[in-house]
Amino acid sequence: MVSTDRLLAFAAMSLLLILIPGPSVLFVIGRALSQGWRAALITVAGNTLGAYVLVVAVAFGVGSVVERSVLVFTALKLAGAAYLVYLGIKAFRQRHALRAEFGAGAAAYGSWRSLWEGFAVGVANPKTIVFFAAVLPQFVDRDQGHVTAQMLTLGLVFNLIAVVCDSAWGMVAATARSWFSRSPQRLSAVGGAGGLAMIGLGVTVAATGRKD
Repeated sequence: MVSTDRLLAFAAMSLLLILIPGPSVLFVIGRALSQGWRAALITVAGNTLGAYVLVVAVAFGVGSVVERSVLVFTALKLAGAAYLVYLGIKAFRQRHALRAEFGAGAAAYGSWRSLWEGFAVGVANPKTIVFFAAVLPQFVDRDQGHVTAQMLTLGLVFNLIAVVCDSAWGMVAATARSWFSRSPQRLSAVGGAGGLAMIGLGVTVAATGRKD
């Protein structure tokens, strides 16, 4: 199974990625601002389910190919890093978009709709797809065997951290609704900081990796 040092290293990398306000976090924040804390937490639950579907897909498909081929891994890693940088630039340029979320909360969404929309965002999140496909295989110990089980375990660690962090984002955003309403520029700052951090993560992914 996964060694303790690899597990801790993966947890640290996961925390770094999760703390960056990417598509899923921004969606949760937007839902919290427009609908409140309950809708935000239900959205987090759906988001987490969607993300774990990606883990399963990688563990039983893409991950095994990436794990065996240095060439495929390197190509995917560089493509993923470039896409993260692209997403970061896009998020920074569109950092004012969160302001529109404040006026989006007309009628409250039902629980199932919030869960489903959270799932859809989680399973289609480009940042998470890139991370699971290009980064997760790096932390698998091939000498220990059970590669699929290791990936599923690492993915579970990622999602546990994501639940805690995303829920915190949602609760803070819901609590600070009035504070944000007094200065919409603060919403832009959240989006802009997330974009810059995503660019930095893309550069980091491109610069690190397997040596074999």
